[in-house]
Amino acid sequence: MLSEQVYTRLRDAIMRGDHAPGAALKPQDLAREQGVSLAVVREALVRVVGDGLADRLPNRGFAVPAFSDRRWQEITEARRTIEPLVLRLSVERGDLDWEARVRAAHHRLSRTPPFEPGEGEHLSGAWSEAHRVFHRTLLDGCGNPVLLETFDRMWTASELARRWAARRAPGRDHLAEHRLLEETALARDADAAGEALTRHLTLTAAALTDES
Repeated sequence: MLSEQVYTRLRDAIMRGDHAPGAALKPQDLAREQGVSLAVVREALVRVVGDGLADRLPNRGFAVPAFSDRRWQEITEARRTIEPLVLRLSVERGDLDWEARVRAAHHRLSRTPPFEPGEGEHLSGAWSEAHRVFHRTLLDGCGNPVLLETFDRMWTASELARRWAARRAPGRDHLAEHRLLEETALARDADAAGEALTRHLTLTAAALTDES
């Protein structure tokens, strides 16, 4: 469908940083740029708002969320509260198959380049997916689908902040952070794994509050 194509292009453009934080998303301009009707663009914008990638402003149209938006810190607070507890359950309950899947997911993540040639500072789609799978796999040993659904919702809501944080903290050692998560989880050290995950999430939030 045409609306699906426009939605995908708009979502990808926001993720790439083509629309700056806080920038207005004007339906008329987007319709003209993409050669589609205003109705199609508005439908796409409503979906993007539902993904947490844009805001619908009363009497002011649509806009990309700002760096200073409180939601990013609220999402981080929720993740730091919930995910280490789910990881503890995963460490306690995960079986040998879970261990194998964690190793495989970490191997894929560590071998996937975070940036593609020609795309500059923008995280690649392949790395972003490998990143999601690794974090999801770490937690899915908990065996609780309700907790995993909560993780999925929070992950989607924080994806834009994660992309921005990567651009604002290019020197961060993601490889070491993820390796520590894998090692502590598979060593069945729930305390160390939880601490590593909390620090990992905190560094992402800190990149958005750093004014440098």
